[in-house]
Amino acid sequence: MKPLPDQSLYVTSADEIAWGGILIALTLIIHGFGMLLTIEFSGFYKSRFERHPNFITGIIGLILASWIITSVHITEVMLWAGFFQWKDCFANFSTASYFAFTEYTTLGSNFDLPENWRLLEGMIATSGLIGFAWSTGVLMTLAQGFQKQQLQRINKRYRLLRSTSVSETTESGA
Repeated sequence: MKPLPDQSLYVTSADEIAWGGILIALTLIIHGFGMLLTIEFSGFYKSRFERHPNFITGIIGLILASWIITSVHITEVMLWAGFFQWKDCFANFSTASYFAFTEYTTLGSNFDLPENWRLLEGMIATSGLIGFAWSTGVLMTLAQGFQKQQLQRINKRYRLLRSTSVSETTESGA
């Protein structure tokens, strides 16, 4: 069994904290623009099809919004991976990207950052948690709009069927 390194020698550096704070801030800036883009696109898409709203156009709108959100998360992960590559934390960008994805999603990685950057492992997870929470709120809002529209269509169809049934009953009974 390999002996553990003496962890009492590690001291968090101001450089590590500063870069972590900068990366979290940049991640949130990217996320903010991305969520505004998602909402803006969804509004444009909905207005384009509002004359003939149906299930298919509604669900396609949600799928497209989800793709935008996913692209935003990928962009954020690539920011972190780029930083790790810049600081020579990994042998190549593929490994840096894999590490960034697994840490951002809080899955965890079998790789570790060099000791002088290891605090960033928790900071990237924190930025991922914040990003996913924000994305969930945006997607939930869009999904609620879709569901409301579908319920209105169902209720309208139900009222139409009911009024047709009532008028047929009245005509046959008279």
